[in-house]
Amino acid sequence: MQRIAPALREDNVPLDLISLIKTILAATKEISFRVGQGQLSGVLGSTLDENIQGEIQKQLDVVSNQLFKDITLESGFVKAISSEEEETSVAGHETGKYIVSFDPLDGSSNIEINSLIGTIFSIMEAPEGMKAADPDMFKQPGTKQVCAGYVLYGPSTVLALTTGKGTHFYTLDKTHGSYMLTERNVKIPEDTAEFAINMSNQRSWQQPMKNYIADLLLGKEGPREKNFNMRWIAAMVGDVHRLLVRGGIFTYPSDNRDPNKPYKLRLMYEANPMSFLVEQAGGLSVTSTGRIMEIEPTDIHQRVEVILGSKNEVEKCLSYYK
Repeated sequence: MQRIAPALREDNVPLDLISLIKTILAATKEISFRVGQGQLSGVLGSTLDENIQGEIQKQLDVVSNQLFKDITLESGFVKAISSEEEETSVAGHETGKYIVSFDPLDGSSNIEINSLIGTIFSIMEAPEGMKAADPDMFKQPGTKQVCAGYVLYGPSTVLALTTGKGTHFYTLDKTHGSYMLTERNVKIPEDTAEFAINMSNQRSWQQPMKNYIADLLLGKEGPREKNFNMRWIAAMVGDVHRLLVRGGIFTYPSDNRDPNKPYKLRLMYEANPMSFLVEQAGGLSVTSTGRIMEIEPTDIHQRVEVILGSKNEVEKCLSYYK
């Protein structure tokens, strides 16, 4: 098995980008250790503060964000970073070539129950002629990503990574602290009988999504003529990892619970990097109206509808909106 740097060199990834990826992964190793320590780490439980998303922060959210931010900015390769936990972007080095967006700890509600959580990140090249403190440099479509990945802190710590030449899995070998290539060119099956959605919001969905899920639930007796299983982990890293491994469809559709917030997931920190990984594995990642990675962002904390996974099932879901 290869370590990550030789594997990336085989894909002709620039050396400075490899160095930045290794820096990001150094932060995830430290987060993985803190997560693995559980209550022994002394960082479980909630703080009294809300983040910019209006969510109560967990102590591990704050620790993970600070670790990721400090280690990444110290690398010298980064012009600025943008975190789901920060109100605006944070300046790095004016000469830095790259900008990094990240969700330091996806699935925070799973911390206390010792279930799946993870880190999601996205790397783009910094536009020329913009100051490091200017958050507008992050307003680029997902097609501009040069790298995206997530680290899943489960029974093993697994990295899913793409630099635009396929999606690959790496596993953290804790005996010597290196991410080792364990599966190259992951492919999502085009068909599936598994879906992931938060059914508690069903009453608030648009009618096309209600109709689609209703037909899945009818099973063999319904128009789809086969039984479907539902899975829901409440952490996007876990749900996306499952469909990368064995197929499926994951969706967080628009709903009308709050007219000012019809969408749940963040474009820059969740939807774009996951879309890059899914597309590079042969899947689709869309809203009900178009490709996620073609959306032109208007705000660094913009939210978006998400439908992604096995190609044929995503297309079937979209057909309900036509």
